[in-house]
Amino acid sequence: MKQTRKYIQISCDGGAGTGKSTGAKMISQKYKLKFLSSGLLYRYASYLILNFKPKKQSLFLKKKFKKLKYSRLKKINLHSPLISEHSAILAKKSEIRKILKKFQVDFSKKNKNCCIEGRDISTKILPNSDLKFFFKCNLNIAALRRYKELKKKNPNIKKKDVKKALKIRNLLDTKRKNSPLLRHPESIEIDSGKLTKQAMLKKMSKYVERLLN
Repeated sequence: MKQTRKYIQISCDGGAGTGKSTGAKMISQKYKLKFLSSGLLYRYASYLILNFKPKKQSLFLKKKFKKLKYSRLKKINLHSPLISEHSAILAKKSEIRKILKKFQVDFSKKNKNCCIEGRDISTKILPNSDLKFFFKCNLNIAALRRYKELKKKNPNIKKKDVKKALKIRNLLDTKRKNSPLLRHPESIEIDSGKLTKQAMLKKMSKYVERLLN
């Protein structure tokens, strides 16, 4: 008799603007998985540093993340250009990555049914996840999507600046020494530039159903 799977853990990786957050949120909602965005954690870390300006950043963040409730991050605006720029630099620091890695690993232990998205989830955070998705997208398409999204909050933003920022961020992520953006050999590719949201969800769901049935 086939046993019913008790829980499922999914990791979603990809560069900036590839649709990984959208895909991860949709699959989490459909299958009632606890969702976590590692990018949001780095943005929150930047938010704290920029606002409190601690002398000892690692010690300060360690204390803050020890008692952090992830749901609180939804109530804070963490998508300003300043935070975006700062978080990309912060992500290079090994001592900071260690603190945030612990938070993510602890999250996955507390929430057996979960989906975590970021840039090193499959390779560093959840190497034993049941499903691994790797998102990619043509830079022009990704830039247009991000531009439309950001223009709602900042009418003066320029498309070329958004494209340039995405290009730089992806370059920083793939070239950094600590936990660079790499595709796990077992990951399933999702080219969001060629798929609608519903088509993307359908493709991801196909693999989830194979695990569950």
